Amino acid sequence: MIPARYQASRFPAKLMQDLGGKPVIVRTYEAAVRTKLFDEVYVVTDSKIIFDTISAIGGKVLMSKKEHESGSDRIAEAVMDLDVDIAINVQGDEPFIDGESLKKVIEVFKNDTNEDIDLASLMTPITDWDEITNPNTVKVIVDHQNFALYFSRSPIPYPRDENVDAKYYKHKGIYAFRKRALLDFQRLPMLPLEAKEKIEAIRFLEYGKKIKMVETHVSGIEIDTPEDLERAQKAWR
Repeated sequence: MIPARYQASRFPAKLMQDLGGKPVIVRTYEAAVRTKLFDEVYVVTDSKIIFDTISAIGGKVLMSKKEHESGSDRIAEAVMDLDVDIAINVQGDEPFIDGESLKKVIEVFKNDTNEDIDLASLMTPITDWDEITNPNTVKVIVDHQNFALYFSRSPIPYPRDENVDAKYYKHKGIYAFRKRALLDFQRLPMLPLEAKEKIEAIRFLEYGKKIKMVETHVSGIEIDTPEDLERAQKAWR
């Protein structure tokens, strides 16, 4: 499932910007299909422009029935009546997604025989301090088993003791959900931590859900700003 909102707050209409001769959302959809990891790939949107764009290339697309505050809400509505066990959320602004990283996320559930894990997601190590302190970069800290402890736009952990070596991880916007976790997300109200940080993954933590993080070293380029688009266009050539 690829949630695709037209009016993004930081970069409106970013999913319809040109990337190598095609809109960003088309590049992302094609990349997801190309992995051959999924039974079905859908774009889920609130926009007739995006709906028509995906339809025109013969892609599968669903129109949201109502407004949603997050991509997870949008996907929860879409899977409610579908016979699925696991739904993967690939953000519409991730045209550089790679199959190996997605495969790692899917493997989490194949090994979770007791169904203890509610969702899985990706993280990549970061060392550049400008990126670590950038509020557009969501960071995550994990326990010794790589279960998420917290997500933040601030640097976590805070470097109070500079002599202690601690890794910093960037949270990549790819989730794999058990269907029940998605439906729980939709019915549970937003709490203060999520509202403050504007990070939807925090809602799962606030309600006691278990998020397994998978490390990947493929960073790609997420298109959050016009500057990101410029970098993506250069990388695509």
